[in-house]
Amino acid sequence: MGEGTGQLHVVEIASLLRELTASLITSDDLDEALESLVATTAQAVPGESWCGITLIRAGAPTTQVASSPLTARIDDIQYKIGDGPALTAIRTREMVVAGDLAADDRWQQWREAAIEDGIVGVLSMPLDIDDHVIGALNLYVGEPNAFSPDVQLAAMLVAEHAGLLLAAVLDRGRLAGLAADLSEALASGETVNRAIGIVMAQRGCRAEEALEVLQQASVNVGVPLHEVADRLVTAIGNRSA
Repeated sequence: MGEGTGQLHVVEIASLLRELTASLITSDDLDEALESLVATTAQAVPGESWCGITLIRAGAPTTQVASSPLTARIDDIQYKIGDGPALTAIRTREMVVAGDLAADDRWQQWREAAIEDGIVGVLSMPLDIDDHVIGALNLYVGEPNAFSPDVQLAAMLVAEHAGLLLAAVLDRGRLAGLAADLSEALASGETVNRAIGIVMAQRGCRAEEALEVLQQASVNVGVPLHEVADRLVTAIGNRSA
């Protein structure tokens, strides 16, 4: 990229976005999609680089995907001490750039560990997937001043574009899971089938959505799905009697 100058041309940025779109457009597996995102983002900067994705899960940060053990290890240090570029990007919802960590005075404890491991610069970009899944896209480099304005622009565009694509991946994964659950539920007995039909009629929704309503009710009241279905069918039957 950019013949080792740290510069990216518009055509190269467009190529990154096309590659990202092609790898994520049909995926319904979030981890697989994140691996593609890491591989694509690492191409945004010339020279030695590493990429990782921090996601907030169950209220705590975790490295969901990393291009190398080094990335995961450095990220884990951030999480343990509660300070670092990825966490700063997540908190501020802004891009965080340190072109030369040796000349930067932020994140002292994390910075010292990163430099010892051969990391010279870092760029962290907020990554918003949906209302429940947020994080940061982290790019580490082994030489100073690798994050030219073009590279920063590319990282920003990749993160924003990836957020939209990953949200679609989550939706497809959810729908695929519901379809599998529906097939299992329909095969499990007449009562569940009738309950799905009742919910569809009541709400004017599809079978997958009706099953999701029944599953949520099962979770809320703490009883098996078939029992929720039996209660609903019985209640409707009593009203009709």
